[in-house]
Amino acid sequence: MTKKPPLILVVDDSVLNRKILETLLQDEGYEVVEAGSGKECFDLAKKLKPDLILLDIMMPGEDGLETCRRLKQDPSTQEIPVIFISALSENRYIVRGLELGGVDYIVKPFSNPEVLARVKVHLGLKFAREQLIEAQAEKLNSIKDAQDSLLISPKDLPEAKFAYVYRSLKEAGGDFLDVLKLGEKQFLYILGDISGHDLGVGYYLSALKALCQQNFELFTPIRDGLNMINKISKKIFYPGQYVTANFVMLNFSSQILYFYNAAHYPLLLLRDNKVKEIYSEGDVLGAFDNFFIEETILEVEKGDRVFLFTDGLLGCSLKFKDKIERLKDVILKFKKFSLKDQIDFVVREMIGNRKIDDDLTFLGIEI
Repeated sequence: MTKKPPLILVVDDSVLNRKILETLLQDEGYEVVEAGSGKECFDLAKKLKPDLILLDIMMPGEDGLETCRRLKQDPSTQEIPVIFISALSENRYIVRGLELGGVDYIVKPFSNPEVLARVKVHLGLKFAREQLIEAQAEKLNSIKDAQDSLLISPKDLPEAKFAYVYRSLKEAGGDFLDVLKLGEKQFLYILGDISGHDLGVGYYLSALKALCQQNFELFTPIRDGLNMINKISKKIFYPGQYVTANFVMLNFSSQILYFYNAAHYPLLLLRDNKVKEIYSEGDVLGAFDNFFIEETILEVEKGDRVFLFTDGLLGCSLKFKDKIERLKDVILKFKKFSLKDQIDFVVREMIGNRKIDDDLTFLGIEI
């Protein structure tokens, strides 16, 4: 497949100047389009998305400086490199052009080799930047794919009776979700939030999943497993990194729920026409040598629903108490729906039209 030549937009009110530049650039294999005014330049730039613009300053009507300002303010054209090419040789014009977003400034009369050299340099920089962006996007997408593969599906463990919505703010999200089968009709539900959203968070998510699988077993006290996870996390986390999390162990046979809260949000229990907040004390994981966490025991009933959530569901426009009350009201509003539908509808109503400002995970469990 033949590679398409770079497209350069030449802007000058002088037909002669445009033709000189057009011939020069076409002889080097570039594709060239012309504009005779600032307005025409702006319209063509939005329509054609050229790879580079050669822009005169002194033109009737809108001058080149104003055109550059408009180009850099418009999201659809702001990434197009602009090289000023003008007879105005005073330093103040050069500085102003660069301040407005121009990448270079050529003074008329110009030499052909200089124009070609500068065009080549800035096209090279543009294409290198685009390749870097593409490479980073692919890397982030691979991280997201890896993180998504860490998420358990309700179809994999239907007897655990859970549903959830997961949305990451960035490709490398920091929320963690897992469900482990500890024994016959005994399950451990884990929902956590790792501080930070850099590319390394995928490693910590994988490590945390492995640690949970290794340290939580049917006859191992949950707090012993949490102490072990805390010690190992403290060794592998970078300074200042930590995990907040909820751990819910549920025995469907005895209908006993054990709740452990590592400095995360409260558990919400829906029973009949009321949603109750269940608080429990505990330290974050991975920050302290001496780890403390309470064990809170609840008797649950058939038909109860338990909900765990992370930051993104609440948003930041209200006080904490008001945000929790709103969430409780929305949970009640959709209580007659299936668990999966209720989860989906609650997220939809809580988010509305706002853009999420943190990773969002909302987990529901049906007794």
